[in-house]
Amino acid sequence: MTHEIRRKGDRVDVVLVGRIDRDATTDLDAAFSAASIDSPASIQLDFTDVDYINSTGIALIVSLLARARAEGIGVRASGLTEHYRHIFEITRLSDFIDIVQPVKG
Repeated sequence: MTHEIRRKGDRVDVVLVGRIDRDATTDLDAAFSAASIDSPASIQLDFTDVDYINSTGIALIVSLLARARAEGIGVRASGLTEHYRHIFEITRLSDFIDIVQPVKG
C-alpha cells in the first residue's frame, strides 16, 4: 500500500492505493502520523484506489480510528465500493466513520 497526503484547509485527505492487509501496517501508520500533524479537524481516507481490504486491514483501520478519536480528529471514508461499504456496515465501522462520496478537485 502507498499513500498521498493532501491538505485542504482544516481537513487532510489521505489517498490510499493498493491493498490494506498486514503488509500495510507501517504505511498506514505513517499515513496517519503525517495526516495528523497540526491536529486537523478531520481526516478523510480515500479508498478509491484500494483494491483489497482483508480482516487484518479492517483491524488496522479500527486502530487508526482509535488513534484519531484519542486526538480529537474526525475520520471520514470516501471512494468505498459497494462491497466495502457493506463490510463497513456489518462490522459496524460505519458507526464510527462517516462514509461520504468523493469530491473531485
